[in-house]
Amino acid sequence: MTAVIYALGVIAFLVGVAISIALHECGHMYPAKKFGVKVTQFFVGFGSTVWSTRRGETEYGLKAIPLGGYVKLVGMLPPGPDDDPHAVRSTNTGLFTQLVTDARQAEYETITTADEPRLFYKLPWYKKVVVMAGGPMVNVVISAFLFAVVIMGFGVEQPTTTVQTVSDCAISDAEAGRACTSEDPPTPASEIGLLPGDEITAFGGTEVESWDELTGLIRANGSDTSTITYVRDGTSSTVPVTTSVIERLAVNDPSKVEDVGFLGVSPEFTYQRQGPLYVGEVMWETTQRTAEAILHLPSRMVDVVKAAFGAERPDDSPISVVGASRVAGELVTVDEPTWAERAQRVLTLLASLNLFLALFNFVPLLPLDGGHIAGALWEGARSRWARLRGKPDPGPVDVAKMLPVAYVVGITLIVMSVILIYADIVNPVRVT
Repeated sequence: MTAVIYALGVIAFLVGVAISIALHECGHMYPAKKFGVKVTQFFVGFGSTVWSTRRGETEYGLKAIPLGGYVKLVGMLPPGPDDDPHAVRSTNTGLFTQLVTDARQAEYETITTADEPRLFYKLPWYKKVVVMAGGPMVNVVISAFLFAVVIMGFGVEQPTTTVQTVSDCAISDAEAGRACTSEDPPTPASEIGLLPGDEITAFGGTEVESWDELTGLIRANGSDTSTITYVRDGTSSTVPVTTSVIERLAVNDPSKVEDVGFLGVSPEFTYQRQGPLYVGEVMWETTQRTAEAILHLPSRMVDVVKAAFGAERPDDSPISVVGASRVAGELVTVDEPTWAERAQRVLTLLASLNLFLALFNFVPLLPLDGGHIAGALWEGARSRWARLRGKPDPGPVDVAKMLPVAYVVGITLIVMSVILIYADIVNPVRVT
């Protein structure tokens, strides 16, 4: 049964990825068609065609390798310097120049005179930004929607003031996880007889409604004597307690430690639905972490290469869609979760993936969407500058000149993907 559930988790995740890719491409195609651009292809995946159908002038289909997708917008590259879009240079000065020439030739091989008014490069710069940003923004919307479903629909696991466990001895965070010894002092909670299931309602005469409120009062109490009120089997009791002082991680800065009051209990957790503001907070925190991960991706790949050849792989290592699929399978089986918890975990993984796809595509390098957006913004800026100086509009930015960069970036991404997939097979990241 576990194997079946594992497979269902992987399949559900892959279907979610395919839908996310398709919607991303819709984010490009819809505004492009609205602006009159000719769109000839809409495919999910790469490689050989598995299935396709034609609707009007656009061919829709699936490719064999489900690692991305693309929309063919006709006329992405402007004509060459001779202003003849169908002219082909007979000479060149180097490999990159030939690559650009070949790309222009391939771009205009099937373009007819009737297509000329519908070429992408002829759009105003702001419409180009809308078209190219449409894909990543769809991923942002998907991520926000999925986070909202998880947080507002299922709820978020939150600590309560009900006791889950009572520690036998007081151990600092630096030694957490070891067994108690005869030299370790007993915890104040065990000394006053607190038991699992007790609901703490007040500390030092101050009523508490959340675990954070309770821990704040306990930490601030130091080694002083106070009172604690709890409910057991429907009966409320108030007893004196002298908290001990141990070294614990600082709340606002986990890299530091501080001496604080200590009781010796851990809370029960329950799922509690949150509001839109909490969704926004989670989105912002996840965005910050994702942006930082993308920024450090090149250096993190060094650890992945080492892991591919036997070194220990960090738990927060970058992973490919293969690794993410394995994680999805483990998330729906580890700790014997309920079906609701399984759905939460897969949806959260998909939400995080969509946010990563959005931010990664905004990187201002071709062939990523961000590269085209940067080109369009530069086009708008130089057009405005020319207008301010009374000069003629310089026209569209020739993104073809950046194709050598696009090839280098594309090859780099392919190599990174191969390394990640290999590492995910031979030395995968484990949930447990």
